[in-house]
Amino acid sequence: MFFFVSDAPHSPPTLLINPNKPTGIVLTNDGNAILREIDVTHPAAKSMIELSRTQDEEVGDGTTSVIILAGEILHLSQPFLEKDIHPTVIVRAYMKALDAAVKIIDDLSFPVDIDDRDQLMNIVNSCIGTKYTSRFGPLMADLALEAVLCVAVSNPDGTREVDIKKYAKIEKIAGGSIEDCRVLKGVMMNKDVVAPGRMKRRVEKPRVMLLDCSLEYKKGENQTNVEITKEEDWSTLLKMEEEWIQGVCTQIASFKPDVVVTEKGLSDLATHYLTKAGIVALRRVRKTDNNRIARATGATIVHRVEELRDEDIGTGAGLFKVEKLGEEYFTFFVDCDEPKACSIILRGASRDVLNEVERNLHDAMGVARNVVHDPRLLPGGGAVEMAVSRAIAEEALKIEGVEQWPFKAIGQALEVIPRTLAQNCGANVIRTLTKLRAKHAEGDGSSNGNKATCTFGIDGNKGTIVDMKELGIWEAYAVKVQSIKTAVESAAMLLRIDDIVSGLSQKGAQAGAGTGTGVAPTNDDADEDPPEKLGE
Repeated sequence: MFFFVSDAPHSPPTLLINPNKPTGIVLTNDGNAILREIDVTHPAAKSMIELSRTQDEEVGDGTTSVIILAGEILHLSQPFLEKDIHPTVIVRAYMKALDAAVKIIDDLSFPVDIDDRDQLMNIVNSCIGTKYTSRFGPLMADLALEAVLCVAVSNPDGTREVDIKKYAKIEKIAGGSIEDCRVLKGVMMNKDVVAPGRMKRRVEKPRVMLLDCSLEYKKGENQTNVEITKEEDWSTLLKMEEEWIQGVCTQIASFKPDVVVTEKGLSDLATHYLTKAGIVALRRVRKTDNNRIARATGATIVHRVEELRDEDIGTGAGLFKVEKLGEEYFTFFVDCDEPKACSIILRGASRDVLNEVERNLHDAMGVARNVVHDPRLLPGGGAVEMAVSRAIAEEALKIEGVEQWPFKAIGQALEVIPRTLAQNCGANVIRTLTKLRAKHAEGDGSSNGNKATCTFGIDGNKGTIVDMKELGIWEAYAVKVQSIKTAVESAAMLLRIDDIVSGLSQKGAQAGAGTGTGVAPTNDDADEDPPEKLGE
């Protein structure tokens, strides 16, 4: 039941007890986050949980709606099964209804200019309107939009690539207030310089060198034995190591870098030579952070010092600095000329608040990314669901036979979204839905076929019928279509299941191995006489 109260602007958060978490609790109203923490044993329930995870990975939003819609479709399927209508017939009607719904949604959608920041802000604000961070105004929407536009890259064929998973990193730092959250035009990571007392912590217009090799003397892969006969041989070995490290550092210094970043180790001797040359060094940086620095500064990651070239040095960063935030030091490569990677700093009172803000920001960035990929909009507030519901009801009259009823049921199931919105804002559900149906009936019956009346939906704050175009509540086309497709196809898959067969346990499988029957041995089998007795 908590799922229905998680899908509205006034939805209260759910408190989940999880001893595996550092704080022991999870406070959220995100559908995917709730389902991740729930332990279920029923296979159909596990399949439903997988829906939410798929929706979150695919489009980043609509995780609650897809579960509510799939549950409603299954609920409306029960009467058909009780009337002995075959599941194949029901599923065939559902697939026809899905195709009809997608066509209707295509007609309702309209293109959006992705360069119009105000329109994009309205879309992202609609996404986080049901979230915890909605109380902080447009702050989260602004962060999400800024991050997505920062990492967006135009391809030669005119499309845009937006990889927020790789190039938009979220750094959560406890302390401060939510208003301190910001997007950096560059990269931030939890690192300090190798020699804090001797290396600079601030460099303007740095030349950045990125390495994927170790700056310390190579050790043998296996156990290495060295036999020394003279006392001078030991000194010679040490001197050879020092000369090799000095040669590497001299080769690095010849390119005049200001900052050297390596993913591997950096010996004390190499630190000495780099410090002597006035070079700042960072060691054991994560591969993902190194890739972000390369994208932000224009540098190339080099795997061997011998392969270094002058064009591998990155000069795109405007400032390198190390600052202390809270109890730890953080390194910044900011003010980049063309930052195609960014870091988002989240500040908050506690870890629980930060985790919820991160989940909300992830959803908001997913919606912004979808709009950049597919710049089409749909009215929110249940307007699309009600318009599709009415159109499917009219289309069902043209279908003959028993398929008409399952076809019509998809339209009835879609009404669960506006019904949930009305229920969660305290409105009279029956009266509100009746008024909304009447508004859509007036629009569909107009002589000029004006679609403007089809944009009427429910204001989730007041519970009134409002034109979503005037209210500025929009949803991304990709999110809406994906949630409806996922819900209908999942319900169709579950309806096709005629029985559940449990696999053998490991112990039972070993006991029954080699019998060739595929059936686990029972106690009755164990009591049977052995073959030698049967022959007597």
